[in-house]
Amino acid sequence: MSFDVNKHDMVPKHSKLSDAEKKNVLETLKVEMRALPKILKEDPALIKLNPKVGDIIKIERKSKTAGETIYYRAVSEK
Repeated sequence: MSFDVNKHDMVPKHSKLSDAEKKNVLETLKVEMRALPKILKEDPALIKLNPKVGDIIKIERKSKTAGETIYYRAVSEK
């Protein structure tokens, strides 16, 4: 029996950006990959996304006050 962490109410939606989306986000935020916060490749929320080091993960969190907030994380080995 296995547990899918992504179905838990407290886990926000995670999605992997395409190369075009990745380029757009970096240009829009005017940052380089190394400036983004990191998320480990082995993070349980990323298992189904099959991430590779250097990918960018978009995290969409729901908030009662802000509606929805978006965060970006760079996939890291450690």
